[in-house]
Amino acid sequence: MPPALTRVLAGTLVLAAIACTRDHGSAMSGDHPVATRYGLGRTASSAEVAALDIDVAPDGHGLPPGRGTAAQGASLFAQKCASCHATQGQGMPPAFPALVGRDPKGEGFPFANDWRITRTIGNYWPEATTIFDYVRRAMPHTAPGSLTNDEVYALTAFLLAANQVISRDAALDSASLSQVKMPYHDKFVRDNRRGGNEVK
Repeated sequence: MPPALTRVLAGTLVLAAIACTRDHGSAMSGDHPVATRYGLGRTASSAEVAALDIDVAPDGHGLPPGRGTAAQGASLFAQKCASCHATQGQGMPPAFPALVGRDPKGEGFPFANDWRITRTIGNYWPEATTIFDYVRRAMPHTAPGSLTNDEVYALTAFLLAANQVISRDAALDSASLSQVKMPYHDKFVRDNRRGGNEVK
């Protein structure tokens, strides 16, 4: 590269850096740094926050009213889920892995030693409430958040029944779902590291 062009590019970069520094300083002034610079956005309403604040804790805290059966869930799964996850939840790899499958290949709980083992709801997920939480927020893929609470309970019941965790004639609501213990729940260890010498 000619020396003159090199000097021009270097000068341009220096000026850009100065401009960014000045913009950053002005953006950081005031109580709302982004708003004072761009004038975009607004404060979310209580209703908007409530619509997004729907997470469910592992112990079931946050589960809404509603009820659904595994039989209802089977019908819903065929209508809304099978196009991606296949008719029995066996998946369509590589994009859509299996949801159903109770035991990993081999003895024990070998996931840490073999990344190729498919992690299904039945052989890996530690909490049943996570199924409800995830399905309600993220599924179906084409219309996330469109399912009613009853439909989510029904789909959760179907997936648990298909993985032999609950009976196929079971019904779920907030109380019964909170009591479901997943087959490999005790294989997980809570991460209690804090840093320094306490890190295991």
